Amino acid sequence: MLPSLLLGLLAGLLLGNGLPHFVTGITGRSYPNVFGDGPVPNVLGGWVQLVAASGIVYALTRLDGAPSPLVPLACGAAGVLAAALFHARGLAAGARRAAPGD
Repeated sequence: MLPSLLLGLLAGLLLGNGLPHFVTGITGRSYPNVFGDGPVPNVLGGWVQLVAASGIVYALTRLDGAPSPLVPLACGAAGVLAAALFHARGLAAGARRAAPGD
């Protein structure tokens, strides 16, 4: 059960972090990422994280003796929330706060 919880949390963190990078990249904006700061590296980095999250979720559905799907989904939701709050608070590396009127 604990591995399912941790994997659900990891999937949520990857999803919550990958989606903003992917969206930033497809809108043509730059944002710091492990692959670089430009739009293309953000699309690639976000895509990798979204694929990894999908793979983890798929693996969780295939585990023998897996707990109710609600347990890893709840942990995944907590991971998405944690990543969203991380980005919303401007804690991501290189993030800059928007000035009033931006």
